[in-house]
Amino acid sequence: MTSAYDDLKLALLREDLAYHQARVLLLVDAVSKAAGHAGKLDGLTKLAKLDFLLRYPALAAQVLDDLSVSDRRLNLSPEELAAPTDVEAPMVRYKYGPWDDRYYAVIGALVGRGLLRYTKGRKGSVALAPTKEGRRLAEQMSKTRDWRALSERSEAIAAASAGKTGNALKDLIYQRLETLMDRPHRQVIK
Repeated sequence: MTSAYDDLKLALLREDLAYHQARVLLLVDAVSKAAGHAGKLDGLTKLAKLDFLLRYPALAAQVLDDLSVSDRRLNLSPEELAAPTDVEAPMVRYKYGPWDDRYYAVIGALVGRGLLRYTKGRKGSVALAPTKEGRRLAEQMSKTRDWRALSERSEAIAAASAGKTGNALKDLIYQRLETLMDRPHRQVIK
């Protein structure tokens, strides 16, 4: 028998994972449509670094040369500009830069639900691409008030990161956000 607390905890976990799945779907869809990405998001390192820029959008222009804080697609609020690391879903510092341990569950769920598919990446890595159903859902989401801003941010970050590998993005993050990344592994990036 489960308690009301256990039921609430389970419901919150489901809601949290659903949010992360929706964000990752929008990001993969935007990257796969942007020029310079070969129709896919190539590798988990690239996913994590682009997702970092999506979650910390006020820092994206510091990392990506082709992006400005004044880009309307970033939908930056004065609060986000004033406190760029005060984000809803912070990431942790890991060996190769920002990371989130939920990626495996999130990607597995999206692939299992037929919204993303695995495809061959560069140098044997795994790449992700949206399925027809995934594209349709991402397009529907991008038209709603709740997801429009995140979809536009995904598109801006996808366009500005064209031609960059996951390792190149990691290097840019470490160079341009050096003080933020100078922390022990597994520490929350705040």
